[in-house]
Amino acid sequence: MSHNHSHNTLSGKNLLLSILLNIVITTAQVIGGFISGSLALISDAVHNFSDVISLVISYVANLLTHTKKQTKQYTFGYKRAEIIAAFINAASLIVIAVFLGIEAFKRFSTPKTIDSNLVIWLAILGIVANGFSVLLLKNDAKHNLNMKSAYVHLLSDMLTSVAVLFGGLLMKYYQIYWVDALLTLLISIYLIYLSWDILISSTKILMLFAPKHIVIDDVANEVLKMDEIKNIHHVHIWQLNDYDCHLEAHIEFNKNIKLSEFDVICENIENTLLEKFQINHCNFQPEFKRDDLKELIKQD
Repeated sequence: MSHNHSHNTLSGKNLLLSILLNIVITTAQVIGGFISGSLALISDAVHNFSDVISLVISYVANLLTHTKKQTKQYTFGYKRAEIIAAFINAASLIVIAVFLGIEAFKRFSTPKTIDSNLVIWLAILGIVANGFSVLLLKNDAKHNLNMKSAYVHLLSDMLTSVAVLFGGLLMKYYQIYWVDALLTLLISIYLIYLSWDILISSTKILMLFAPKHIVIDDVANEVLKMDEIKNIHHVHIWQLNDYDCHLEAHIEFNKNIKLSEFDVICENIENTLLEKFQINHCNFQPEFKRDDLKELIKQD
């Protein structure tokens, strides 16, 4: 437990440092974008500003998830805070991307002369700062959807800064100013591409869908391998967050067994489902000759 606590504390510190870095980048790029006249730089600044908001949300969610305990009123605690944060971050990034794409189309018809030197130096600043933030969150992003959403924001920021740098060099040496609008459009498409998977994954968790790696028929067949069990029905499987997968079901027995026997069978089922399907919380309602529908999935 102490290892887990220190890991979560480290994640929070990394997020906080990333927030501070993004505030610096955003401020510099907003000022530089207006001075230079670069829409790509302003779009990168807007993207960075969205990152500041998303990282704050991620930081608060991380804090709530790992410091707030369950209570009688909030029996699950704040375990879903990080999933909500991931959903908000992905959705906001898609909205911003659409807005930037529209602005890019407008700029195509009215290209402007841009101070390319300022664009180049601020793009380099964005690459360095966001690159450092990406390294800070890389490991956490592998096993946490909230951290992944923050990581994706920062990674996309770094890559857009690379694109802005490339555009700045083209404008400086070849006076190709329409590339600013083109880069903005490409950045917006890229943001949608990166955010879509996180949006869908977080939505499925919030909608209580079964995890994609679980086939409910396979779970039912595994339970029915036990000789004592006649039927399993009214099954619900859902994810609480990235780590916790829950199952509840009614189990009908062939015989009127004792409660102590049920406990042994129940423990065997739990161990099997944890090992084969990563279901780590089960709640079973035992039944014997109960007159109810025996459908695997009950239609309400």
